[in-house]
Amino acid sequence: MTETFKTRLQDLGMALVAISAGAVIVYFGDRLLGVKLELFWGVSTFTPLWVLDLFFVPFLAGIVVSCIYGLGGKIVAHFSPLIVRIVSYYELNSIPADALPDYSVLLPMSYWLLVMIVSVEFAAVGGVVGEILIKRVYGRSPKSSLLHKKYAKATDARVSAAAEQPSKEAN
Repeated sequence: MTETFKTRLQDLGMALVAISAGAVIVYFGDRLLGVKLELFWGVSTFTPLWVLDLFFVPFLAGIVVSCIYGLGGKIVAHFSPLIVRIVSYYELNSIPADALPDYSVLLPMSYWLLVMIVSVEFAAVGGVVGEILIKRVYGRSPKSSLLHKKYAKATDARVSAAAEQPSKEAN
């Protein structure tokens, strides 16, 4: 196996571990709060616990995913709430309508997609916060740190060689 293949395989493994950790946080956050975002009970659906489950739990999962995966975790953070929400909706959709809790209805797909998009986007924001926690600074790096180590040495050698040569204008 080539070195590039090993590196990509390690990245994939870390991504799977990070996504799994985020999915566990979202799943147990749902269970701990006792909220099912896929069910609708009318206006009484929108409780503080529902808001926490929609916004804070994916945000926390995004931070954890980004801290595990590293830089690039803001992209990987999208997948953990996506997986949990799709599985949860499928489970509720596969049972008969009379088996749902009293006075509740399964959200139609179009409304559920809005809920899922908000959840996934808050996980992405958590991923950005996780990257900030890792990097300690968010924004552009200095140009000198953008060069690969091999090329940075060559550039430093050229700059020092140019500084040692007397300029033609001085003569």
